[in-house]
Amino acid sequence: MLAQPRILSEADGDCVAIERVHGKSPVLIICEHASRTLPENFGDLGLSQEALSSHIAWDPGALAVARGISAGLDATLIYQRFSRLIYDCNRPPSSPGAMPEVSEIYTIPGNKDLTGEERRARAEALYQPFHDAVRALIRDRQARGQDSVIVTIHSFTPVYNGKQRAVELGILHDEDSRFADRMLASAAEAPLYRTERNEPYGPEDGVTHTLIVHGTSNGLRNVMIEVRNDLISEDTGQGVVADYLTGLIQQSLDA
Repeated sequence: MLAQPRILSEADGDCVAIERVHGKSPVLIICEHASRTLPENFGDLGLSQEALSSHIAWDPGALAVARGISAGLDATLIYQRFSRLIYDCNRPPSSPGAMPEVSEIYTIPGNKDLTGEERRARAEALYQPFHDAVRALIRDRQARGQDSVIVTIHSFTPVYNGKQRAVELGILHDEDSRFADRMLASAAEAPLYRTERNEPYGPEDGVTHTLIVHGTSNGLRNVMIEVRNDLISEDTGQGVVADYLTGLIQQSLDA
């Protein structure tokens, strides 16, 4: 029998990080694309530093915004500590996008021609522990009578395939639009950013996996937030966006 490929070393540590585990807010913040860090066993995947710093490796600014919202609401935050180039935790193991060979303009040599065993090893090391940890948080909150509203935080590029994106803030949902509807209504009352429903991505793009697994399937309210990353490239912008989103989320909870 072939040895299973080793994904994480002892030096890498756990793939999951949790902050404010006892936060009082019903909001549970999830950030699947928080980091561009690669496990040490994978080197640079054959990519340039430019590629490894770009949006293909992570969602720039997303973790900072998620932390700002977590602090503003006293909400638990859970995030993936490794780059989505190794495994995209907002995709199921069956999805080609979970371990892409090509992302936007970049070919990813380290993801080319992965065997079934290699794909399983990555899913078992990164995807399964991450989503198991989210399930455990929800289960523990239910046990102590605390509601859970799933809020995932992402960022997107101002230009995609050469086309400028006018939208600045996306409020995304799958079949359950309850919380998204409330957030969109609140955003319409205080239109600081150009905000649109299911933009620049939507359910048809396969981006609502986490919402379905932890929100819709459990009957929990849920929403995915996409922020254009030029708005959150530095501390001031991150703080302004985090404060704005904290207000929208709180208003939606209170509605």
